[in-house]
Amino acid sequence: MGATASAAWAAGAPVRAGRLVRLVAAGLVDSFGMTLGWTVFGLLVLRAHGLTGFGACSAAMLVGVALSAPATAWLSPRLDARGLLRCTSAVEAVLRVASFALLLAGAPVAVLAAAVVVMYVAGLTGYAGMRAEVSAASRPGRAAATMTLFVVAILAVEAAGVASAALLPGEPPGTAGGLLGWVVGCYGASVLPVWLVARGARVGRAPRRATRRDRSLALPTLLAGALIMLLGSGPALLAVGLAAELHGPRWVAGSALAFTAGALLAPWAVLLLERRRLPATVTWPAWGAGMLLGWMVAPAHVAGLLAAQVLAGMCIAAFEGSMDAHVATRQAHGHLMGSLAASEAARALGSAAAVATLPALVGARAIAVFAAAACALLLAAALLAVAVHAWNRSMAWRLPDAAGDWPWALRRSRRRRGRPLRWAAGVLLLASVGTVAVMFQAGLTVR
Repeated sequence: MGATASAAWAAGAPVRAGRLVRLVAAGLVDSFGMTLGWTVFGLLVLRAHGLTGFGACSAAMLVGVALSAPATAWLSPRLDARGLLRCTSAVEAVLRVASFALLLAGAPVAVLAAAVVVMYVAGLTGYAGMRAEVSAASRPGRAAATMTLFVVAILAVEAAGVASAALLPGEPPGTAGGLLGWVVGCYGASVLPVWLVARGARVGRAPRRATRRDRSLALPTLLAGALIMLLGSGPALLAVGLAAELHGPRWVAGSALAFTAGALLAPWAVLLLERRRLPATVTWPAWGAGMLLGWMVAPAHVAGLLAAQVLAGMCIAAFEGSMDAHVATRQAHGHLMGSLAASEAARALGSAAAVATLPALVGARAIAVFAAAACALLLAAALLAVAVHAWNRSMAWRLPDAAGDWPWALRRSRRRRGRPLRWAAGVLLLASVGTVAVMFQAGLTVR
């Protein structure tokens, strides 16, 4: 079956390779323009409405990310990828320009936040469609590495967009002379490549209803992804504040560069693990542990901070790509776009919870204690999954006693295949409650 799929892919390899290049190029242009405009927009909100207004718009962004999952699930049975990408890119372009117009006209924060919610719902729904197209253009057996490469490229160009916005002239940046008009134009027009690349879309409409098997696969996958981001991503996402408090503001830029450098290593790391064919129940907790490993030494020396960010950048990008590829592989003939949007939303909610709770429970100096406790938990989950995987493999190869037992043995083997991820997600859920208590006590002790 694998040889047949590879031969079929090879027959259309030039077409798919060209399609993949166009998708990546469209994503890069869109992401650069989006982060450039969003950074200038955020700075203008900060000047006009203070930190409260800026926080409200940031919260609205996270709400939009979360709502993109049900929006994609509703749209994907009604529109194919071409229609979805063109619809969402048009709505997003209009709202990007409209948000600046509302801000400059003195609109209240509630109106700005509402526009941001709808804008991010459209943007993340379109991003799910883009990832579905990347999955469709991927070579068989290389879906995780291709998806990770796409994620890494987007992360890198987003960092470039933020840096470019910060370097623009004016106070706040991007407002000198008539430069703001160019920024707003770039912000709205950068969605155009996505609208154009939709012409060659390959993914069709999703079925109207998900099967029971699709739903049973989705819930443990999303739960596991959210829990891993909850436990593992907090220190890296708070790196700006942690770096400034631990080693001084001058190391904030170095921390960000280290994170980007680590993200660039993610495709090769994922490709290495793909060749070993390890299950997600093993690799996902391992990626989560890698997000935290360097933070055990980050408070001690600036070299530890940089190493922590390199590892965190690599593992976060690798985990996002691996999770999307896992979802895409199992939903290739079902609710692919909706599942990818739900995957993104689950990770965003886990990260948001981590960013909200970690500063309240653990101080900067206690981050090493939390990192050690959470890393140990995730490594234990990975080792437990290795043991379960080895047991399932041994049972799958065990011969039945009689020829008449083959149907029963096959049914039993199929039932076992879905258990490890659900079981590992349950273990992580129960253990994370204990980890919150541990890090709270650690924070009290160190502070």
